[in-house]
Amino acid sequence: MITPNEVRRVVEQGDLIEDYPEDARGHSCLMHGEGFKHRTIHVVCSPKEDFLAIITAYLPSERVWGTDLRTRRIR
Repeated sequence: MITPNEVRRVVEQGDLIEDYPEDARGHSCLMHGEGFKHRTIHVVCSPKEDFLAIITAYLPSERVWGTDLRTRRIR
């Protein structure tokens, strides 16, 4: 389970690793950061006029991401 506080921490202190300006839901991006106990969390979010929409948050897998969990593996 990823807590709301962990999502906030990633959004406030994490790094932007992918940007999706042409996303069908509107401009969004993928953030990489640390949750509690130093676990890596990815958060996809979309800035709106009055708020930041959180689309999803997940624990990335090395099957999809490199060992740094920042670089997407080529399929």
